[in-house]
Amino acid sequence: MMMAQFTVNLNVNGDDCSVSVEPQTTLLGVLRDQLGYNGVKAGCEEGDCGACAVLIDGKPVTSCLVLTASAEDKKITTIEGLADGWQLHPIQQAFVDNHGMQCGYCTPGAIIAAKGLLDENPKPSEGEVRQALSGNLCRCGSYGKMVKSVLAAAG
Repeated sequence: MMMAQFTVNLNVNGDDCSVSVEPQTTLLGVLRDQLGYNGVKAGCEEGDCGACAVLIDGKPVTSCLVLTASAEDKKITTIEGLADGWQLHPIQQAFVDNHGMQCGYCTPGAIIAAKGLLDENPKPSEGEVRQALSGNLCRCGSYGKMVKSVLAAAG
């Protein structure tokens, strides 16, 4: 049995849009399936891996645990929203320059977590970076290079 749908107004990467969703629809599903933001990765879908991280009003959240309706009228930023056209955001560039990724699947979520940290604390310690990235699971084990990348972006 299909539930009734309703309209939710979102602002994603500076663009206003309206989506039709069922009450239980997660933001992850809307971003990927309806709006085409495939940089937001579907990992565990239980809030444990960080692959689906986005910024909501500047704070990193796992979009798989956010109901779309609760994001209405909030500013949502995905990995795609950090770059300026083909010009990478400095954090993205730091991940490239410092080899902060291997397979790349976890990279968007880690960069989003780093952006949330650096916006709040532009000069974090290594421990603060590790804490900020602790919600991001990297199956390749690139944690050291991720930390180095975030510290380079902060520098």
